[in-house]
Amino acid sequence: MESLCIRCKGKGLCGKPCRILNNFKSNTPKPKLHFSGKSAPELFVGRIGYPIVNSGILTPQENDNVSNFATAEEWSANNFSIANVLRLRSQLIYGKSKSNIKSQTGNRQPATGQNRLLQVTQELALSSTPVSTEIFLKKLPTLEITQDSVFRPMTNPAPLHKAILEENPKVHKKVDYLTSDFDAKAATALQELYKSNIKVDHLQKLLSIGLLGQGSKRKMVPTRWSITATDDTISKHHLEKIRYFQQLNQITLLSGNFVGNYIEALLLPGMFSFEALESWLPSSVYSPLTPNTQHLTPTLSSDYESFKGRKSYAFNVTGGYYAMRLPLTEYLEKIKRQATVLMFREIRPEYYAPLGVGIVRETTRRTFANPSKHFDTIDDAIKDMKTRIQILPENLKEISWILKNYNKQKSLKDFC
Repeated sequence: MESLCIRCKGKGLCGKPCRILNNFKSNTPKPKLHFSGKSAPELFVGRIGYPIVNSGILTPQENDNVSNFATAEEWSANNFSIANVLRLRSQLIYGKSKSNIKSQTGNRQPATGQNRLLQVTQELALSSTPVSTEIFLKKLPTLEITQDSVFRPMTNPAPLHKAILEENPKVHKKVDYLTSDFDAKAATALQELYKSNIKVDHLQKLLSIGLLGQGSKRKMVPTRWSITATDDTISKHHLEKIRYFQQLNQITLLSGNFVGNYIEALLLPGMFSFEALESWLPSSVYSPLTPNTQHLTPTLSSDYESFKGRKSYAFNVTGGYYAMRLPLTEYLEKIKRQATVLMFREIRPEYYAPLGVGIVRETTRRTFANPSKHFDTIDDAIKDMKTRIQILPENLKEISWILKNYNKQKSLKDFC
């Protein structure tokens, strides 16, 4: 029942102390108006009030190791618990200011006033390592935490007066080149940077803060949108090649989990198609839970695409759809095969605080890094899945577009 504090904001509707707020408040630093800290670099661009939005920098008040663990990739690599992540996030100050998303073109020229804040933010986005930054706030931070299923927890917001870089950012040569190229489209730049092993979180920041795209078309993109756009753009580029690969020749199953997220990836012989199916178990973060609930059932949602791809946003699974598809295409490109793929994500009560869609991406990457199993029939594969997940096989078959249509026609392409 602890997941209730996501919705009640610590008001105690579940009758218990809020686990999230307790983790947060016990580690929050004493507020200051002026401090220096290592920016991860971590940036955030809001969407409320678009095109006039809040944007800014997340910085710890001390030059410690908080900035070394800013992304889901780092949390996964270090096997962090949710409590560990909340502890780290609680030490960040979000210095923000109002900006028009079209107020700049990313030309990286000297600026003054409000544009100077934006320029500092862009310089931080370019850096591949934490940068020591001096922060001047207009008011003391508000001690609060904002959580979302798409972006990482945001903490301790305060209006930003001024930010000064205390050292030069370290910029990857390819990043410097493509952010200075005003003829390259944003999608092209993302693909080229990804090929140069620039991390997905870094790519998302460059897109969000308006450093990619053609000339005057450059603009800031709300963080929520830029995360999904980055996952979507890179995986679509992978699919341009994957659709020409030979088909997988055996039923394959891979499994993985991280902080209460459990993923099963069922790969079937056939032309590429993809379905993402999510199940939120009772008492998990976004299950339909109220104080008067007597009987609870899992919340199921699904989105899919055929060989020709999607023409609209995945409104049911939302950002998680694209966060699962990117590691899948990374895997298919690695093994040089295409397949018909069902990915099932089960979210359990132990995932008591949403940490952003990056958790889904990294859990899926963990899944594809694990050994695979092979089966003679789909039923055998589902029976094996049932040893790790709680959804009933009949429920899975009932809701899954792929399982309902697989092998009923010569090709899933017939359903395009």
